[in-house]
Amino acid sequence: MKGSRLVVEGVTLTAGARRLAEDVSLTAERGEVVGLIGPNGSGKSSLLRCVYRILRPDSGTVRVDGADAWTLPVRQVARTLAAVVQDAATDVDLAVREVVAMGRAPHKRLLDGDTADDRRLIASSLAAVDALHLADRPYDRLSGGERQRVLVARALTQQPALLVLDEPTNHLDIRHQLDILGVLRRLPATVLVALHDLNLAAGFCDRLYVLCDGRVVASGPPADVLTPALLQEVYGVDAEVAVHPRTGTPQVTFLPGGGPRPPAAPHPATG
Repeated sequence: MKGSRLVVEGVTLTAGARRLAEDVSLTAERGEVVGLIGPNGSGKSSLLRCVYRILRPDSGTVRVDGADAWTLPVRQVARTLAAVVQDAATDVDLAVREVVAMGRAPHKRLLDGDTADDRRLIASSLAAVDALHLADRPYDRLSGGERQRVLVARALTQQPALLVLDEPTNHLDIRHQLDILGVLRRLPATVLVALHDLNLAAGFCDRLYVLCDGRVVASGPPADVLTPALLQEVYGVDAEVAVHPRTGTPQVTFLPGGGPRPPAAPHPATG
């Protein structure tokens, strides 16, 4: 795998009278991990759907290595780009190993079976997400977190140059959140990932784009983007941001109850 360069330029997307994204531009350089953050309804998932060709933008372009992604042949896109989405089907009557093997389909002809190299790649991808022990289990009998790890393994097996993920840490316990993001961090592929957890975004992303009401309102390295003022503006919360003493990355602490309260006035003396 080698990373592809992704350029989103001036993308606007509407659904009826609702504007999902407005004049959004972003860049992910080869091998970067770029995070999308923002509150619910800010346009993160809609923008990702434009990148992996589910929603065609009303205007603007999505370019992968300089080519308009929407003009590329389907097979070429499948060999270049893999996506892990939130609304993946759960009623799949296949064993986990077979689901992960689907990631090899873009690289072979219709009736080709799995080669020894395919089988090794499937096993190593499952092992990378701590799911090798699930290989013979029915996919539709897995928990939400187990299914999520299997879908990431399928994307790894596809060996994409560009990997797009929509909330890949949903349903995962803390250990597996860290494991999955660590795998993404080590890939030679370019990664575009939507995340809700700001501390995970700060720890694993090279750069962040902040979406609010369908627009990019801030972008840059996590230390530049994650400020108390921005968190108040975008999320409506009070927070403190410090530098983690071991990792050197921003560490966000949310203040309960909307921030510090003034001390209560003393009761007037009685008696």
